[in-house]
Amino acid sequence: MYDYDLLVVGSANADLVIGVERRPAAGETVLGSDLVVHPGGKGANQAVAAARLGARTALLARVGDDAHGRLLLDAQRAAGVDTEGVLVGGAPTGVALITVDPSGDNSIVVSPGANGRLAPEDVQAAGKLLSASRVVSAQLEIPLETVVEVVRNLPSGTRFVLNPSPPRPLPAEVLAACDPLIVNEHEARVITGAELDGSPEDWAAALLALGPRSVVVTLGAQGALVATAESMTRVPSVKVEAVDTTGAGDAFTAALAWRLGTGAPLPDAAAYAARVGAAAVTRPGAQESYPTAQEVEAL
Repeated sequence: MYDYDLLVVGSANADLVIGVERRPAAGETVLGSDLVVHPGGKGANQAVAAARLGARTALLARVGDDAHGRLLLDAQRAAGVDTEGVLVGGAPTGVALITVDPSGDNSIVVSPGANGRLAPEDVQAAGKLLSASRVVSAQLEIPLETVVEVVRNLPSGTRFVLNPSPPRPLPAEVLAACDPLIVNEHEARVITGAELDGSPEDWAAALLALGPRSVVVTLGAQGALVATAESMTRVPSVKVEAVDTTGAGDAFTAALAWRLGTGAPLPDAAAYAARVGAAAVTRPGAQESYPTAQEVEAL
């Protein structure tokens, strides 16, 4: 019996958000809206998204002993996330500087802060947390060697989901553990180390050749592609009016990981995740935009 449906190992940031009419060109200054501070970070976002859907969720992360760190811990606990694995201290809390234009598109610069101090030793010390989790999800806003250590300490029967963002080349042992590897087009290019021609099916085939057990390629308004060695399945998008896309990919990944843990086939899990991601973009912010299971059903 698992204590947690999902353990998220990843980053926790304070999101500093400013709305702009357009992004500045090099050397240009533009005026924006009032600054708003939201709890964020890919790891923390995924944990909140899953918990809000009803998953028993835990987070392994590191924050600073500062106001931003307290904001992040409060947000996790309010969503129902178990924060036993959140370590405090070692560096200031990570910060993401985000601009959002009128169409809802965003640009993000991240200062990792304490996220960069989440070390392999911290993963080793969290063995009980790993063994109690049905699915483990990770991203790359923490050191790659820490993600490698997660893979090396995965208990038998625990499924590993990776969204390699921000992307970088991955070692073979990490790729081999991914089930699935979740990427957009840019991330697929970086992971394969090549310009991708042809269709998303061709991209997925190139990624599968690197060793992951399954691949999900997110395609924005075109939905997603689910690929395994046996089949490739297109998952349609859900049409909504986007307000802010910040954190939508994290909601997608969290929902997919949780549904896989309930025994859903990968295409079904991806279809559900697409609905969760669509609901998230209809509201501003990241964590505060994430829907409950009831809101997803009503979409």
